[in-house]
Amino acid sequence: MNVKSIAGQLGERRARFALSSDSAHPLADHWSVSDFVALTKPRVMMLAVFTALVGLSSAPVRLDPLTTFAAVLAIAAGAGAAGVLNMWYDADIDAIMSRTAMRPIPRGKVSPFEALILGLVLGGFAVVVLALATNLTAAALLAGTILFYVVVYTAWLKRTTRQNIVIGGAAGALPPVIGWAAATGEIGLEPLALFLIIFLWTPPHFWALALNRTEDYARAGVPMLPVVAGKAATTRQILIYSGLLALASELPWTLGFAGAIYGVIVAICGALFLLLALQLNRSTGADRRAPHRLFVFSIFYLFVLFAALLVDHGGDSFSLMRASHAGRIVGSGHTELLPAAFCSASSFINLSMGEV
Repeated sequence: MNVKSIAGQLGERRARFALSSDSAHPLADHWSVSDFVALTKPRVMMLAVFTALVGLSSAPVRLDPLTTFAAVLAIAAGAGAAGVLNMWYDADIDAIMSRTAMRPIPRGKVSPFEALILGLVLGGFAVVVLALATNLTAAALLAGTILFYVVVYTAWLKRTTRQNIVIGGAAGALPPVIGWAAATGEIGLEPLALFLIIFLWTPPHFWALALNRTEDYARAGVPMLPVVAGKAATTRQILIYSGLLALASELPWTLGFAGAIYGVIVAICGALFLLLALQLNRSTGADRRAPHRLFVFSIFYLFVLFAALLVDHGGDSFSLMRASHAGRIVGSGHTELLPAAFCSASSFINLSMGEV
């Protein structure tokens, strides 16, 4: 499929969709709070918050509970803003694809104009709050992440190149760096290792989903790798990235900022990830179970790895944050963060395909 022709078709389709939606219905008549919440991709938001918490908890700096709450709130709002603006821009192709057709804008529950305003307000709120609560470095990283996801990935890469997910994955990999920067005001080696893990995790995770949604992407004219290169080439790329991911996932242990718990877990999970990628590479074109298994396990994989880091840092010598319980200081470790972190993260382990 020719990328230029895809871009031309999408441009015409988007213009028609915008004209029919905004001019006729600048404001939707029958919306609910749940419709606006759905626009923020809440489970994807939880993923960003959870990985940011790991970056924050790894930092060798003490933060008070109020600052921590403000930072997490800002990162959540920033992730939500990116989701809303993504759905606003992609409303034309969302209406065509079966897995996204029930999103609020294609269903007419929220107008594109309302989504745009919500996304801009949320994004502005997130950046300002993070700047005031922590520092300008973290705020600039959050602003850059939102812009990269919306402008570079959504508006440009997604519709023009098969490498859309590879390059665009940088946006989803930045929350741990933002969390670390919120605590320290700078970027360190540790969060960059976490960035690399998520960056390499994104292609096999998303391509595994796309393999079972090839017809959807082809109908919408989006040049995802399975559409333009076929199943065989896609599964080879998944296998390559899975190998790189398994190696990169060892970095926190080899660099000395994760302990034995993490080292054992990452070795087991990495082997299972590679096994599923190999099974997918050897599967037939009609087998829809192999890509689905890898997609589901990839979510579990990232959750378990980052949860193991949280557990390690919960008792680590440089876990210095104080948290409050019933109005008093109860300790100097990150152990107090674990229940809330696991509670929020458990929702994205059931990540629905419609939110990805």
